[in-house]
Amino acid sequence: MATKPSKFNTFTFFKLPSAWWCGVRLKFIDEKKAVTTVKHKWVNQNPFKSMFWAVQGMAAELSTGAMVIDQIQNSGRKISMLVANNNATFTKKATGRITFTCEDGHLIQNAIEKTIETGEGQTFWMKSVGVNEDGIEVSTFNFEWTVRLKK
Repeated sequence: MATKPSKFNTFTFFKLPSAWWCGVRLKFIDEKKAVTTVKHKWVNQNPFKSMFWAVQGMAAELSTGAMVIDQIQNSGRKISMLVANNNATFTKKATGRITFTCEDGHLIQNAIEKTIETGEGQTFWMKSVGVNEDGIEVSTFNFEWTVRLKK
């Protein structure tokens, strides 16, 4: 069962304060999909009056990582997680409210099961797409997550 978004947003305040102060919020999460939002404002803008790329990255990463955290907790095992690699493409100036959606939650369970079974670290890529209020894509982020059973 997925954790409530409000619980993740409280976690963000204490553990990822820069994301929280920039306005990154988890809006929806289940086993397959997570949605985050962030609104362009003075505190998270670049000199060109659009959202700084790193703020978009925080929102995109949370849409992937929240599902990883949730599924690790549901496994009942001590498993570490880390972003090993990432890349991004920017296609439009990010202004207004940007919504990031990741629908790759189905990839996590297999990696968790394999790391528990083998004791070896596992990697998998997750994609998060950011769209503006008009539904136009502004950026796409890909994150290579690693999970490993703690000894």
